[in-house]
Amino acid sequence: MATPTRSIASLTLSFGLVNVPVRLFSATESSADIRFNLLDKDGSRLKQQYVNERTRKVVERKDMVKGYEIEDNQFVLFTPEELKELEEGSSHVIQIVSFVPLESIDPLYYDKSYLLAPDKRGEKPYALLAEALRQSGRCALAKWPWKAKQYVAQVRANEDGLILQQLRYSAEVRSLAALDIPKTAVSKPELQLALQLVDQIAADSFDPEQFHDEEKERVLAAIEEKVKGKKIVTSSREEHGPVGGGQVIDLMDALRASLGKQPAAKAEKVDKPKAGAKTSAKVTRLPARKAAAPTEPAPKRARAHR
Repeated sequence: MATPTRSIASLTLSFGLVNVPVRLFSATESSADIRFNLLDKDGSRLKQQYVNERTRKVVERKDMVKGYEIEDNQFVLFTPEELKELEEGSSHVIQIVSFVPLESIDPLYYDKSYLLAPDKRGEKPYALLAEALRQSGRCALAKWPWKAKQYVAQVRANEDGLILQQLRYSAEVRSLAALDIPKTAVSKPELQLALQLVDQIAADSFDPEQFHDEEKERVLAAIEEKVKGKKIVTSSREEHGPVGGGQVIDLMDALRASLGKQPAAKAEKVDKPKAGAKTSAKVTRLPARKAAAPTEPAPKRARAHR
């Protein structure tokens, strides 16, 4: 599990007349996805550029402005200074408006997660709020103005401290009820077999260390083979398809067959290619790039948002 590096901001949690100075940390980090670079056929790197749709000329970053489309192809423009003023207008106070049962918030509403740590002179009120949430089985709902946007957030406590969970608004969450899923009755014997299957592979808790990115490891292993000059072949992976080669079979038979199966063994960990490792094949290296201007991001649509 990764360790938080540095705080993003200093904020204040407020409920009643109590203020809790806190520091905000990102709760997650990128898993360093495998990225393939786009190159020309001769191995040269490709550069992305912004192009004026009307003149077809390349536009330098210093000449770009941001705009919000109010009508078709009609924009209101904002300078960098104006956008900065909008962000600075945000409050650094997270205002708690209510305390609700922890289980009353559907995880469908969960968005980005943050960690909260006490700031200077905030240790006592921080500990008090965390313990009150643990003892009550509740979490806090709060309004959070942040970077020119208004968020609704959940503040919950685990054994180590407080977590700030950014929530989505109801208009952003789709409902299963809208899918009109038919109500299908199940028989008692079917339910009993299903419960036996659940019990057979049940665990007492969620262990995140049990899972790892098997697809990423497979691709890294293939890259290592490529570096060694070997041909990449399709790896043999266990397919977890329907019983009976995709044919429709009796539900009771499928449940009984599943109960007879043992849990799949954990996949062996594949070592990642080590930087600088000696290989049996020559690897073509591109000339070092100049420490020049930053890489231009991918072109976007004409419509820009704050």
